[in-house]
Amino acid sequence: MRVEQVEMSQDNDRPPTLDLGSDAAAAANKTRNCSGGGGGSDDVGGCGTAENVLHNVLENVLHFLTSRQDRNAASLVCKSWYRVEALTRSDLFIGNCYAVSPRRVMSRFNRVRSVTIKGKPRFADFNMMPPDWGAHFSPWVASMAKSYPWLEKIYLKRMSVTDDDLALLAESFPAFKELVLFCCEGFGTSGVAVVASRCRQLRVLDLIESDVTDDEVDWISCFPEKETCLESLIFDCVECLINFEALEMLVSRSPSLKKLGANRHVSIAQLYRLMIQAPHLTHLGTGSFSNSEAMVNGESEPDYGSAFAACKSLLCLSGFKDILPDYLPCIYPVCANLTTLNLSYANITAEQLKPVISHCHKLQTFWALDSISDEGLQAVASSCKELRELRVFPADAREDGEGPISEVGFQAISEGCRRLQYILYFCQRMTNAAVVAMSQNCQDLVVFRLCIMGRHQPDHKTGEPMDEGFGAIVINCKKLTRLAISGLLTDRAFSYIGKYGKLVRTLSVAFAGNSDLGLKYVLEGCHRLQKLEIRDSPFGDAALRSGLHHYYNMRFLWMSDCKLSRYGCQEVARALPHLVVEVMRNDNQESDHLPQMGDLENYVPVLYMYRSLEGPRDDAPACVDIL
Repeated sequence: MRVEQVEMSQDNDRPPTLDLGSDAAAAANKTRNCSGGGGGSDDVGGCGTAENVLHNVLENVLHFLTSRQDRNAASLVCKSWYRVEALTRSDLFIGNCYAVSPRRVMSRFNRVRSVTIKGKPRFADFNMMPPDWGAHFSPWVASMAKSYPWLEKIYLKRMSVTDDDLALLAESFPAFKELVLFCCEGFGTSGVAVVASRCRQLRVLDLIESDVTDDEVDWISCFPEKETCLESLIFDCVECLINFEALEMLVSRSPSLKKLGANRHVSIAQLYRLMIQAPHLTHLGTGSFSNSEAMVNGESEPDYGSAFAACKSLLCLSGFKDILPDYLPCIYPVCANLTTLNLSYANITAEQLKPVISHCHKLQTFWALDSISDEGLQAVASSCKELRELRVFPADAREDGEGPISEVGFQAISEGCRRLQYILYFCQRMTNAAVVAMSQNCQDLVVFRLCIMGRHQPDHKTGEPMDEGFGAIVINCKKLTRLAISGLLTDRAFSYIGKYGKLVRTLSVAFAGNSDLGLKYVLEGCHRLQKLEIRDSPFGDAALRSGLHHYYNMRFLWMSDCKLSRYGCQEVARALPHLVVEVMRNDNQESDHLPQMGDLENYVPVLYMYRSLEGPRDDAPACVDIL
């Protein structure tokens, strides 16, 4: 549930409101009590009225609405639809944990079985936020424990989760089935152990890119000793040693297991033993994909290729944490069936990639390090005609690095993978011509994220700004909803985005722009903009004020290392009292990177603004000021 899901007004100049009249709960109960029909004198009391019949019919219809957007629209029709929609909602999405309080959510939606909550903004992944900023799961799990005893699924992203939170979760929901913690922190293996031991119907336990503390607890041994319900177990982010014998036994007594993601402490020999126990896997995270110490000392190795060949259902392959490229031929038997291949931890060359990728004709998602070079990307373009998503990450993230990929591999992908819908591409150099070619060849692009890592890098062949390339993307890719821009960009690029990026909901800007006018173009032209992330760009108070008409319609605005003043931020806070305006200190910022401003005392290093039905939060640390 995003804030717009509880709004009763769409006016841009009015704060978001929530209608929770005193008769809401009574009306909801009355509707449910009457759903069984019943005749006689009860009909005289109102249960047989046309309004209640309409409620029952509407309730049955709304069960078929699965899209959040469709449900949002239905809830805004009138108060009656608003109440019935709440009664039938089983999946809850909260895009910002501070946008609405647990109390307000629980009072409106009382039949929820699945909850998704997002906490910190994305730049927290780059250590650009205070470590104790907030996004605590504690108040949410405490409220859900009282209101949702039948809860089955929880998905958390960038939240602070404690072991006590996990213990309360395990104790409170007897039918709990799925827990996914993505980029979360604050908990350890002892909390995971409690979930494993007490949630007897657990089907999914996915720990993805989370920071898990080693409490020296053998959490793998805490799963039920009898046959389990596990369908997915992903723990590749857990850096501590595991009890492999317990893991092997767990896999053997989990007949429904389809997804397994092992950590780097699982060797390829151990992986072989796991695959023998679970040939029915569809998703596999391989762990280290290197040999164990015993194998180094001369013991004979099993036939790893035969284990992969036996996995006839394998569709997605990832892991390769400490890969020995000599073992890559082991995966050849499954390549023809793969739809997803994630090599983003595998520092391999183009020559090592080519024999693998040449078999991957069904591949739709491919992640890799830039160590595969332009030559490797050309091989991908030649073999993977069904590719929908490509992400290329830097093996060396330094801004002044040479970088092994360029516009050559980028253009090869655009020419060979015409069905591409999502691209994330880190590089050191790019040309307008290559970006224009991408816009013409891949017009189904929904997400375009080009990250030129050197600051203010122009077209490296012509020396011109990258304006025309990004302009072509927003002009030709008419389905575009997410855009990340970088390189040497002038206000002209932003004018293109404002004029043509009408479906853009998320925009990320790094080291770009040359005046406040650029941001003004975006805020006045991109009417569907929900999330705006800006870093190291020359936008100041005038640019910030240009979005006053739109901020209530956005989920958040992030600006760091720009040219904002405290006075300008206070102006926005006064003009939009239902917007939470947080300013943060950046104690680690080097003086060389400070903007050229006359009044550094008034300078705002980090601004984070978001809309909220609750007003300012009460758990902000000392380094955060709420204006």
